[in-house]
Amino acid sequence: MNINKELEYLISEIPVFRELDAEDTQVLSQYLFPKDLQADGLVCKEGQHGSFLSFVALGELEIFKTLDNKEVVISKISEGDSLGEMALIDGLTRSATVRACKPSTILILRRDDFNTLLTKHPVVGIKILKGIARLLSLNLRKASAQLTTFMTMTQ
Repeated sequence: MNINKELEYLISEIPVFRELDAEDTQVLSQYLFPKDLQADGLVCKEGQHGSFLSFVALGELEIFKTLDNKEVVISKISEGDSLGEMALIDGLTRSATVRACKPSTILILRRDDFNTLLTKHPVVGIKILKGIARLLSLNLRKASAQLTTFMTMTQ
């Protein structure tokens, strides 16, 4: 399998891109690049400027915050999951640190490349934005439910 076909296959397995057809996937593959990480390899650090969105192609990543000099794992993500959606949209600083739990491969979409994709291929860009919006909406609903559960437990 050549690298382009392998990359197109990985893209097709990511839920954010489920509305993309084969032609759209080929377009997107021009703007994504894979990055291999060793165990404990950093993807991003809390407080860093956010300039890319990434997707876990292979492996597992942990997301953590440092509180009182202690690392608190918030979540673990694996194949098909994404991180940095807000950074792609707003470019603000990262809210947590992300590192590989084991050797992993991520696919990176830089904000500048995404803006170029939006200009050159607006239909593909809109499909991706809809996928990101759907994901952010699901995450917000999940956080709201967790907050409600937490609030009712503490009363």
